[in-house]
Amino acid sequence: MKRIESFILSESSHPLIFWVMVLIRGIFNYSLPLMDKTEARYAEIARIMLETQNWIVLHVDYDIPFWAKPPLSSWASALSISIFGDHEFFIRLPYLLLAVVIGLFLSRYKEGTSRYLPGIFLLCLPEFYLHSGVVSTDMFLSFSIALMMLSFWEALKEESKPYWGYLFFIGLGLGLLAKGPIVAILSLPPIAIWCVISKSVKKAFKTAPWVLGVILSLTISLPWYYLVELRSPGFINYFIVGEHFERFFNSEWQGDKYGFAKQQPFGIIWIFFIVFILPWSILLIRLINKKWSIIKKDSWALFLLVWMLWTPFFFTTSKSLIHPYILPSMIPLALFINYFWETVKNKRIYLYCGLGIPLTLLIVLLSGVAKPIYINNTDKYILKNINPKVPIYSLDQKSYSSQFYTNGLIKIIDQKKLENLITKGSKFYIRITNNRWKNLSPGLRSGLELVNKNKKVGVYQL
Repeated sequence: MKRIESFILSESSHPLIFWVMVLIRGIFNYSLPLMDKTEARYAEIARIMLETQNWIVLHVDYDIPFWAKPPLSSWASALSISIFGDHEFFIRLPYLLLAVVIGLFLSRYKEGTSRYLPGIFLLCLPEFYLHSGVVSTDMFLSFSIALMMLSFWEALKEESKPYWGYLFFIGLGLGLLAKGPIVAILSLPPIAIWCVISKSVKKAFKTAPWVLGVILSLTISLPWYYLVELRSPGFINYFIVGEHFERFFNSEWQGDKYGFAKQQPFGIIWIFFIVFILPWSILLIRLINKKWSIIKKDSWALFLLVWMLWTPFFFTTSKSLIHPYILPSMIPLALFINYFWETVKNKRIYLYCGLGIPLTLLIVLLSGVAKPIYINNTDKYILKNINPKVPIYSLDQKSYSSQFYTNGLIKIIDQKKLENLITKGSKFYIRITNNRWKNLSPGLRSGLELVNKNKKVGVYQL
């Protein structure tokens, strides 16, 4: 145990630890199928984008535009699979690379000589580690916010390079392409709060290249917004008004075209924040309690704390949210822990727990114990070994994973159409959820032979 402890705490071991954690995340990215709904949906959007060469209007199906999110993450996934192929690893590759870039960039804020320690803390946060391999918009949003926040901090330094001010506005432009105006909501208020507390308002205004910066942000983001509204009228109203106001204030919003109402208890975001950063939430509470007198006077520590807590504070009253909403808080949290790390007692306990989570999950993955869990959240395995030349249908509705793993060939039919197909006697496959299968008449069921099945859905053939 002493050798393990010595290895983990040794600065010379930190590069190896960092890259081993990246490798483990890569193994997950390679091994796990695309899960319904979120991952498979965004993967299918990227696949359709590449197939149709329509890089402006996102589609969840060939004739159904996707208005809920901007295109940056889909562009990244589509570009990756255009180069490397459509394996799950390559669809997820941009998110892993972005995590690595962020982790390495944090070395700029090292304390002492260990350049990799901030990145290790970041990868030890379960929420961040999870999204290092999840196909979604959240990693790119978090990157954009971090670029804005850290560029702002660097721009305020004495003898700062001018490019930091412009990087701030580049981050804003990228954020508008990653997830929309929420990037401004999650970055500008904590900057304003910190400026007021630290009495840096005048300095901030004087430092920022406002005119050229705003032009730069709009140049990056506005052309896509203009083109998508031109080609798919109604996008702006749905995305800006619906996704940013209706969804936030009304958990029962009926205009949601792609999701479902999320009735969450008041303040659930703080539960997400505490649970999905364990064991570091325990350390965070202790640090705030013990170091408060220092934090109040330390500009950097206060900046990180305000940045970190603003996101959960903002979403406190929202009832329509999920745990990835806390992801923008992970980068300042890692930097905050890193800043006070030398004063932390029982370092090994936190590192054991932080590093132990991915190692334990890897063992579970390789052992096959977890397979029954994830095979029921994807259609990949029930669609294996079917003849791609034979038509495939889905009764009443289809999943995003069934779309992706059939290359968009699966089509929705109703029961009447199914009856006609059986009557004609033509060979076909059909995907039927177990609930719908139970409601079919004995006559229809007798005409279909089971090919593959999981706990939620089965594939049958005539």
